[in-house]
Amino acid sequence: MADLYDDIAGLSARLVAMSTERDAMVTTAESCTGGMIAAAITDNEGASIAFERGFVTYANQAKVELLGVDAGLIESVGAVSGEVAGAMAEGALARSNADIAISVTGIAGPGGGSDIKPVGLVWFGCASAWAPTLVVSRQFEDRGRAFIRAISVVTALQIVVDTLDGMPQRTPDSQP
Repeated sequence: MADLYDDIAGLSARLVAMSTERDAMVTTAESCTGGMIAAAITDNEGASIAFERGFVTYANQAKVELLGVDAGLIESVGAVSGEVAGAMAEGALARSNADIAISVTGIAGPGGGSDIKPVGLVWFGCASAWAPTLVVSRQFEDRGRAFIRAISVVTALQIVVDTLDGMPQRTPDSQP
């Protein structure tokens, strides 16, 4: 676990530096990580230049009320799905002044898993002002709740860093 926390520290510092360099604000929409991504980003000096806000939407109703995720979508495909992860990221982007939004929804365990959606299944969404919404899933090994949450933070930070890396250069009168 110590290596994961080192990864979180390194990636979050890199994210803040890249975001600052590119003048791009980040927002988060978190479910199973419960604000850990936002906390990792704001652990860094200068984060106020890079981090706009975070939404912790652990409950389905919070996803609906705060992010505008369609309740029917959650009912039909479940909160732990690519469709909901994408809608969370897009909702966070639309409800903030950020340029990029990362979302995470998953099953951290120890309970809550099923044959179809086992413990360790996590979906990520990344919406930005310059690229189509990215949605990816990971099936992490069930090494306990703390591990699944920490590896989810690492993955989310890496997705944002990769997306920032592809951000077009801003000019004085352009938007991303």
